[in-house]
Amino acid sequence: MDTKKATPLGGKIWFAAVFFGLIGQIAWIVENMYFATFAQDVFANSGRSDMSYWVTTWMVILSAIAATATTIFAGAWSDRVGKRKPFIAFGYIFWGITIMLFALLPMRAEAGSLMMVAVLIVLFDCIMTFAGSTSNDAAFNAWVADNTDDTNRGKLNGILSILPVIAVVIVFVGLGSLYNSANESNAKFFIVIGLIPLIAGVLALFTLNDSKALTSKDTSGTVKDTFYGFRAETIKNNKLLYITLLAACLIGIAQQTFFSYLINFLIVTLGLGDGFVIPMAVIIVGSAVVTGILGFMFDKHGRKNFYYPMLAMTVVGILSFFSLQFLEGGARTAVLFIGGIVMMGGILSLIGAFNANFQDLIPEGSQGRFQGVRMCFTVLIPMIIGPIISLILGLDAMGINGSDFVPPYSLFMAAAIVALISVIPITIIRKNSR
Repeated sequence: MDTKKATPLGGKIWFAAVFFGLIGQIAWIVENMYFATFAQDVFANSGRSDMSYWVTTWMVILSAIAATATTIFAGAWSDRVGKRKPFIAFGYIFWGITIMLFALLPMRAEAGSLMMVAVLIVLFDCIMTFAGSTSNDAAFNAWVADNTDDTNRGKLNGILSILPVIAVVIVFVGLGSLYNSANESNAKFFIVIGLIPLIAGVLALFTLNDSKALTSKDTSGTVKDTFYGFRAETIKNNKLLYITLLAACLIGIAQQTFFSYLINFLIVTLGLGDGFVIPMAVIIVGSAVVTGILGFMFDKHGRKNFYYPMLAMTVVGILSFFSLQFLEGGARTAVLFIGGIVMMGGILSLIGAFNANFQDLIPEGSQGRFQGVRMCFTVLIPMIIGPIISLILGLDAMGINGSDFVPPYSLFMAAAIVALISVIPITIIRKNSR
């Protein structure tokens, strides 16, 4: 395997990337997991478990649409003005405020107000997504691409791909005690979580710097510039970039098939109750170590050499969760811990590798404009198809007469099948990558 010397990033870049990346992931973890769990708990508490699936599905789909549309325009806008800092700083501040909106919602709704509560949950989630996508998906990801090159992106993206699991530890272990499905209100939880990106946004105003190479662009072709990444000519000239995003899309669909239900899968389906925190923490730490090690190896030995092993890890890990229904005692515990580490380690490593490869292939000066394209493949499509698969399997598991809210094991079999399909674009990527 070839080795090459990486360009040093410097302490300021490392600090800004890790700190603001982590803050963004803390906010996204709340959106991706706790908002979904919150919605599921509200309607389960209100005697309408079927609405838990429906509202979760609409939350994920509409927030994905909001995230993608926001990133398309905000990314192109940041390219045109030649600045990322104000989008990140003020976006994080607004992001924190929008998270606090959930403090206004109750944990149990009367029959006559169920629909209104459902609408408000989805609406608040979309507003929060607008802020998060402007600051993190569009501006922060473009900032990372601005400040890295193909000799150090694998390393940095490997670290960045660990941040979601570190964020889970911070939220669940450090702040999870503030949230309880049995509470009349979880306002304190959402207020405390909202303060984190808000304060980070204020700090960004004084500590974050844009790349010196970043300059403003001609604004005469605003609409054409905004949708540059969706033009047929652009796709034709950058085929490998879109194939990379297709592979990321399939892994994203697999993850979204089970991810919004993962907490309640551990609590309800596996019957762990409050004890879910221990396996969750072990899985998080273990997968973070695996992902971090692989991230550093990407730049040293070449990402292409790791795609097949990471895909195998992902599929085997996901299937291990499906197999939990057939296991008991120590065997079940061992598979839960080891399989969870393998599953999340594989998924996060693949995501980091695909994102680094995507950044390598972006045409120079178009980092912001291509963030919207990335969002279509990594957020919009996965967060529509994945939750629809979950909805179908979840409602089928409830039966025609209805039952308690219990996320089914079949979510993981479906996820494994989708992940396995990504072997096709991965093969093309390996063949054509340096």
